[in-house]
Amino acid sequence: MTHAGVPGMMHGVGAPSPWLVRWAHLIPSGARVLDLACGHGRHARWLAARGAHVTAIDRDEAALATMSMLPNVTTLAADLEGAPWPLAEGATFDAVVVTNYLHRPLLSHIAASVAPGGVLIYETFAQGNERYGKPSNPLFLLAPGELLDAARMADLRVTAFEDVTLPAPHAACVQRLCATRATPGENPGTAALYEATA
Repeated sequence: MTHAGVPGMMHGVGAPSPWLVRWAHLIPSGARVLDLACGHGRHARWLAARGAHVTAIDRDEAALATMSMLPNVTTLAADLEGAPWPLAEGATFDAVVVTNYLHRPLLSHIAASVAPGGVLIYETFAQGNERYGKPSNPLFLLAPGELLDAARMADLRVTAFEDVTLPAPHAACVQRLCATRATPGENPGTAALYEATA
């Protein structure tokens, strides 16, 4: 289940998430990036324009078709919730980006898709969001610290984590995570800058 959550327009799609923009310096030019549940590709477009090679996955074939001619973007139509994981066993990326999407059975696949030295940038809705509108179903709302726990269980090193209520005009409760996977021989311990506010 995907939801548009960031205002602004760029080439007919939403502007990139400020969280992605904040941590994009960790994604080098030429990086292989997975944009999961990409929708119309606001992040795939933004990253590809900056030299990344993006694999954009979504179940909405019409949305993917709008990116079919873009350089550096490969689209893949897949039902992420009703079919097997769509990528080859062991496929990894220099960066994995997920925004406004949660399907808990995929969390381990998402984390495993981060290559050594790679980064996971994840942002989606959290408990408390039901006060402001949709999504309000608990299936699509992270419990307190849930993203943080998922990163730790996957041996990712947390760079930043926020559990925040965003202000108007589109108030929302979200969790945001930026985490990296250690390279071979590097200590995978957690070095975090937590900005947990209600």
